[in-house]
Amino acid sequence: MKNSILLFAIATMLFSCKKETSTTSSSSSSSGGSSSGSSSGSNTVPDIYTKIFGATSITSDGTYLTVKTKGIPSHKSCYWPTSNALYESFANGSTTFNGEIFSKAPNQIVDQNYTFKIPLKPAVNSAHSATPLGPIGFALDGVALYNQYAAGGVSLGDEKKGFDQYYGHPQATGSYHYHVEPLYLTKVKSSKSSLVGFLLDGFPVYGPEENGATVAESALDAYHGHTAVTADYPNGTYHYHTTAVAPYINGNGFYGTPGTITN
Repeated sequence: MKNSILLFAIATMLFSCKKETSTTSSSSSSSGGSSSGSSSGSNTVPDIYTKIFGATSITSDGTYLTVKTKGIPSHKSCYWPTSNALYESFANGSTTFNGEIFSKAPNQIVDQNYTFKIPLKPAVNSAHSATPLGPIGFALDGVALYNQYAAGGVSLGDEKKGFDQYYGHPQATGSYHYHVEPLYLTKVKSSKSSLVGFLLDGFPVYGPEENGATVAESALDAYHGHTAVTADYPNGTYHYHTTAVAPYINGNGFYGTPGTITN
C-alpha cells in the first residue's frame, strides 16, 4: 500500500512540473522579442534599423521609432578640432562635391543632442509638407540630413565649396550635416546603391545608384523618390535617392507624414 501511495505522489509531481514548464515556455514565446526583430512584440525594433550605427539609443513604442544621436560623423574631417584623432587636413583648392574647389569655413564640429522620432509604418500624405531648414532626417552614422537650401532658404550656391572630403560640413553652431550624398557611407562603408539613412517621414534614403546603375532624375518624382524593390525591401517600398544635382536628397516636401526632431 505504501509503495502505491509513493508511486502516485511521484507521478503527480512529474505531471505538475511538466505542466508548469509548458506554461512558462508559452508565456515567454508570446511576450518576448526575438533578436532578429521579427517578434510580434509591439516594442521590438525591426531589423532594418540595426543598420543605424551612429545612434546612442534606438527604441520603439510600436508606432514610432526614436533614434538619439550626437550628430557627429565617425569619419575623418578637416572640421574636427586639430586635437581630435579624427582630424584630417583637406587643403583649400582640393576638389569636393561636383568638382567644387574647396574653401574651408571657420566652423568646427560640436556634439549635438538629437532625438529623431519617425513612423515605423510610413505612408504617403497628400499634404506633402515642406521640409524645414535644419535636420530633415538622419544618416546611418547619426549625422543630420539637410535639404537643398542654405540659411535663409536660398540655394546652396557657394556653400557647397565648404563641403569636406566626405561631402559634409558644420554650420555656425557646430552641427555637422549632409545636404548631398554622404560619401563616407556610399564609398567607404558600403556602395552607391546602399541605404544611407531615413527622412523624418520614415521613408528610407538610398545612394545615387540602383542595382549598380545611376538613378536618372526622370525616374524620380517631385519629392525625389520612387517605389521600387531594394536589397532591404524585397517587396518594394517608396524611397528617396541622393543625386548629383538639386534637390540632392529631397524635393518639394516629404512624401509621407514627418515625425519630430528635437535638439
